[in-house]
Amino acid sequence: MVELDTKCAHCITMSELMTLHDTALLVSNSQDLVGSLEKALLVLKNRLHLDKCAIHTLSDGVLSIYACIDFSKHQKTLATYKLGEGVTGFAAQSGEPVVIENSHNDMMFLNKSGNRDKNSISYIAVPMLVDQEVIGVLGANITKTTAIDFESAVRVLTIMSSIFAQSIRSHDINLQEKERLKELKLYYKMEWDSKVHNFGDIIGESDKMKSVFNVVERIAQSNVTVLVRGETGTGKELVAAAIHKRSKRCDEPFVKLNCAAITDTLIESELFGHEKGAFTDAKEARKGRFELADGGTLFLDEIGDISSSAQVKLLRVLQEREFERVGGSKTVKVNVRLVAATNRNLEAMVKEGTFREDLYYRLNVIPIDLPALRERGDDIILLVNFFLEKSIKNHKKRVLITDDAMKILCDYPWPGNVRELENTIERIVLMGNEEGISAPEMLLLLPSFKK
Repeated sequence: MVELDTKCAHCITMSELMTLHDTALLVSNSQDLVGSLEKALLVLKNRLHLDKCAIHTLSDGVLSIYACIDFSKHQKTLATYKLGEGVTGFAAQSGEPVVIENSHNDMMFLNKSGNRDKNSISYIAVPMLVDQEVIGVLGANITKTTAIDFESAVRVLTIMSSIFAQSIRSHDINLQEKERLKELKLYYKMEWDSKVHNFGDIIGESDKMKSVFNVVERIAQSNVTVLVRGETGTGKELVAAAIHKRSKRCDEPFVKLNCAAITDTLIESELFGHEKGAFTDAKEARKGRFELADGGTLFLDEIGDISSSAQVKLLRVLQEREFERVGGSKTVKVNVRLVAATNRNLEAMVKEGTFREDLYYRLNVIPIDLPALRERGDDIILLVNFFLEKSIKNHKKRVLITDDAMKILCDYPWPGNVRELENTIERIVLMGNEEGISAPEMLLLLPSFKK
């Protein structure tokens, strides 16, 4: 290293500060993180004359180059270390900076990449930490022209490693969230067939279903909150999806949550998300359904089953469009359209004090009442034929339902509604006679039939 007198101390300090300043600017709000990190390493080289700078990230016990300068493509591939292997691996394993004063003679300096020249004298490896967890290592060579001593180099690299570590962790979290949101959008995206009575996956021509269709068409373009009511299996989720598909939010996420399937202790976390350490199993921060649905539609099924505390928070979101994650203090603002559904008597629950009256009025802005299947007349025949064609295609087995057998299906009370009908038709295809199912055979396939 170059020997400098005390007159240059101020210059060196300023150079260090400018290096840190430029680094922070480069890695903040960057879409191309690897490119920004390499530019930051180049600043480190140009200002402080540190050479062969490289950032290794740790994954499954292996350290691989994430960003670097002065490495060829082949050298990047070779510079891979296991935990405890060489200087880089030891720094990651120990969680402490490691200094090799003479990189030419020290056996710990493995130089697996073969990227070393006569100008290099020493090597420093500094672990990159996030919440005391090692996520990688920042390494650099001290050369004959390096303007700072070992102590200063370790200090600067330690600060920079912290900046790099936080940037990489934030970048990874953002990528995970984007991927998660992308998967949710794909998962919840409905396939719409314009040939099926021109209303997506909802099949029906009865007067009661036409009334439902009319309401959906009228309110879909607005942002008004909708409460879909009906017995289990009547198709409340399909109505919610139809509203979303016809709304201005159709290209945004359609996210759903069955409130009855989530325990009281987890419902708030599912709805509003949680911060790391908010409870025993909260090992990392996680967005809730409201954040995932931001800009789109959130469908809350079985809304009558949420806890009292969740009711309070839900009311606030509907009123203020903001909330805090569980265990957090930062206010999160969202733009979400809410479609709720229930098969319970919310009015009776309000009188009993188990459901908040103010929340009820917030939810019940536009009520849509779905009829039970037994009230839909000839819609049963339409649905039978639709599910029959679908099941025949899936199981590659042709089954014919006779007129007498169809009458039995129409007379059946269908307590499980459309969902029960779909499951029954699949059972008929699997177990029925390909030559035609008679009325007596149909009675055997409907053991709970009551005359």
